[in-house]
Amino acid sequence: MWEIDWSKLTDILTYDPKQPMIFSSGLFLFLFLGFSLVYMLLQRKTTARLLFVSLFSYYFYYKSSGVYFFLLGIVTVSDFLLARQIARIETLWKRKMLVTLSLAINLGLLCYFKYTNFFYEMLAPLWNGTFEPLDIFLPVGISFFTFQSLSYTLDVYRRDLKPLDNLLDYVFYVSFFPQLVAGPIVRARDFIPQIRQPLFVSNEMFGQGVFFIISGLFKKAVISDYISINFVERIFDNPGLYSGIENLFGVYGYALQIYCDFSGYSDMAIGIALLLGFRFPINFNSPYKSDSVTEFWHCWHISLSTWLRDYLYISLGGNRKGKLRTYINLILTMLLGGLWHGASWNFIVWGGLHGVALAIHKFLRSLLKRPKHYQSTGIKKFFAVVLTFHFVCFCWIFFRNTTFEASMTMIRQIVTAFHPELLGQLLTGYWEVFAFMLIGYLLHWCPDSWQNYFCRGVVRLPLVAQALILIGLIYIVIQVKSSDIQPFIYFQF
Repeated sequence: MWEIDWSKLTDILTYDPKQPMIFSSGLFLFLFLGFSLVYMLLQRKTTARLLFVSLFSYYFYYKSSGVYFFLLGIVTVSDFLLARQIARIETLWKRKMLVTLSLAINLGLLCYFKYTNFFYEMLAPLWNGTFEPLDIFLPVGISFFTFQSLSYTLDVYRRDLKPLDNLLDYVFYVSFFPQLVAGPIVRARDFIPQIRQPLFVSNEMFGQGVFFIISGLFKKAVISDYISINFVERIFDNPGLYSGIENLFGVYGYALQIYCDFSGYSDMAIGIALLLGFRFPINFNSPYKSDSVTEFWHCWHISLSTWLRDYLYISLGGNRKGKLRTYINLILTMLLGGLWHGASWNFIVWGGLHGVALAIHKFLRSLLKRPKHYQSTGIKKFFAVVLTFHFVCFCWIFFRNTTFEASMTMIRQIVTAFHPELLGQLLTGYWEVFAFMLIGYLLHWCPDSWQNYFCRGVVRLPLVAQALILIGLIYIVIQVKSSDIQPFIYFQF
């Protein structure tokens, strides 16, 4: 009969830095099928189910970052114990010391793995030393699970949340695999009440979950990966070799790529969570339809932008200390938000540009005495959306490039060597890429009612039809994908 090659099976199931396990990989789909069977068998055994999911989540993280899964354990146990002590103590300075310790552990790990080389390179000239990067591995998703765990201790410190008594519940919350490595950053106050609820997945939840998985898989594995490999990477790798119009469309391509990549991951995370009986908040809400930078940040990576607002901007004083301080707080928040994305001056410039734009928009809105929720209409809205979209695209140049010089080269090519006469050749040579870009942008800019209509349609379909749609999409993915799995962009953050 069949002989099992145990060495090959071991290679598949152990960590491979070149092949991290992601939602769109065949290995995950196979493992998730087996996981789902066990999960349903444990439907009425809450504690056993939570333990099983937590163990699977740790294995999922091991397949993403190897032995560094122990960092997840350190953050989880330390914040669980600290939060319990914070809740018990009434003395303010003692509570401040404990929450400061939580900040030190979480941000200390984040700073060591993410920013050691960045600050080392900055400080090396002070002692006339030559900079040689230290060999420090960046664990996947460390920014996400540290921020998620911090939200718990900070909420307990603020008396907005009661601490958990059961360590398993907190392990489950921090490590829950759908959102573990790339978000969304799920707040404790939203997720913890769901943990011990009786497991129930309605037909509507199941159908919505299938719809979000289909949507996310199409965005990530069809649109994002295809335009990235076949066009965007070529432009950004050597912007000086291409004309301005090619660089411009490369920027448009990257704007769509990062949106489809990250919102695709979020959609799949939301969908998988729904299949398991849990609800996550929406993380993206058609951000390129925004008519201002402020609205853009209400719609882009909502879980991070609200985290920065609630735990950083408000802690800095928010808008409570005068207009000038408000503008400074906005800029500081976005500068730190840029630094959160990576140890590079490019990310700092990206964050700073958005911070200045937010401050200017707030100033103009105050000058014109516009109400907080003012929305432009008609031709004004059209030009506001176009202007906001191109500002965001301009900022993506700094976000995507690995060096400041490459960003300036790209901008210089667009401004001084545009060559619009090459448009025909560009469209002819890359017609498949532009077809996928057109589909992506049309899907993004279509009315929300269309998405709701298709979602309801998937919900109403019988299970067999839902499965056939998913199988058909997987077949399409196989036809268009490259030989190598393309990790999600936000894995690096």
